[in-house]
Amino acid sequence: MATVVYPSPIFGPIHSRRLGVSLGINLLPGDGKVCSFDCLYCECGLNRERVPHNPFPTRAEVREALETRLQDMLQNGPAPDVLTFAGNGEPTCHPEFAGIVDDAICLRDKYFPKAQVSVLSNSTFILRDSVFEALKRVDCNILKLDTVNPAYIQRVNCPRGHYDVNALVQRMKAFEGHCIIQTLFMKGTDFEGVSVDNTGDEYVLPWLETVKAIAPQKVMIYTIDRETPCPTLQKASHEELDRIKQLLIDNGIDASASY
Repeated sequence: MATVVYPSPIFGPIHSRRLGVSLGINLLPGDGKVCSFDCLYCECGLNRERVPHNPFPTRAEVREALETRLQDMLQNGPAPDVLTFAGNGEPTCHPEFAGIVDDAICLRDKYFPKAQVSVLSNSTFILRDSVFEALKRVDCNILKLDTVNPAYIQRVNCPRGHYDVNALVQRMKAFEGHCIIQTLFMKGTDFEGVSVDNTGDEYVLPWLETVKAIAPQKVMIYTIDRETPCPTLQKASHEELDRIKQLLIDNGIDASASY
């Protein structure tokens, strides 16, 4: 199982299918995974297989490392399209997340003012006021919503602790359009042989109605790109993604698909 663990606190830049030249900001330990989800498709592996021993990087450590890397990129290239909070789990769980976001925006303005600041989040901490307000300050507030089916969420996203999709959807609405919904579509089965295909109308149509109610600035749909912890998962086809993308467009929602 060739899953990925990213260095901390800075990695890349990498070429992102959705974001372009992306300099990664990993607020989790560099030797493991810390996440409020344990998704069957996570490129970082399952939580129990990636238990870290190192602490979270501090706000000061992140700022110093980010500034050093941006200075190098300013001198030697390449210029980043985006500074992306991502990495080994859920970035918004870091206790100093809001302050680190402010630091990243400040450094972006200083070195690469045309670059965007993005956060890839599974949405589980948006009920925290400090996280909610910080996400309002970034350029691309990218929030995961793979489905609105609670049973599917429990089987595939495997939240660690209480998870209320309806409460999170209400909070997404409160961004008043300042968010991008990110959804992974796939096929195949889980470890127990149960189907995890969320490309059919049973899942797509309720999800679509919820997305319309959230009214995001954009929806990014995608499928599996790297090896996953569960070997029986399968990519959604181009045709399936194109169908879902067209449903979004037909309903007046800007959408992109990554294959």
